[in-house]
Amino acid sequence: MALSDDLTRDIQTFISTAWDKRDGRKIPSTDEVALAGGAVEIEATFLYADLADSSKMAKELDRRIAAKIIKSFLYCASKLIVARGGKIVSFDGDRVMGVFYGDAKNSSAAKCALQIKWAVDKIREKFESNYESVRNASFKIRHGVGVDTGTVLAVRGGVRGTNDLIWIGRAPNLAAKMSDLREHPYSSFITAAVFNMLTDKSKYGGAENKLMWERRTWNFLGEALHIYRSSWHWKP
Repeated sequence: MALSDDLTRDIQTFISTAWDKRDGRKIPSTDEVALAGGAVEIEATFLYADLADSSKMAKELDRRIAAKIIKSFLYCASKLIVARGGKIVSFDGDRVMGVFYGDAKNSSAAKCALQIKWAVDKIREKFESNYESVRNASFKIRHGVGVDTGTVLAVRGGVRGTNDLIWIGRAPNLAAKMSDLREHPYSSFITAAVFNMLTDKSKYGGAENKLMWERRTWNFLGEALHIYRSSWHWKP
């Protein structure tokens, strides 16, 4: 049978197979979701962290230096996600996505975003002090973090032996899109749904207990959304 015939048959199988959906009580791992028709529905908060200007890094810097910057960013962001109770669910080049679950998921993710800001500031400081090429580059080491919360469906995508979970819903998609916003000095972006669930400790900071988040309107796919941005950092 030709490969085209196999693919046509498999597409029809996907269409015909009913989802065997269950409610999640924790963030599922890949092997906890059946490849054929398995699905887990879960209320979760997604954080997407993206290193800015990676194309310029590849063009202007020695690739060994660029690799060290990207490695430092992914390491710090990942370690902070886990430290705040999240779970790493995917890497995509210079991006990482974490999922937070439970009663404190929104405050934990927002705090994590501000701590990633602290880490990126430290990365920039260290690399600029050690490499003249980084100091003189046409860009600064910066990033973006997006956070959204909601109901998602976790399913397995790929083929047997090579597959992983994919997350279907607004939250992971919107978090990824917000991480692309470039509004220096603002680098942390959360939706109103996240902001409205924050504890006061994750809303206010500094000696004067100031609000760390600023509301703005963002047009996304023809819809005006209320989101909040922050230029604050939070030392881990």
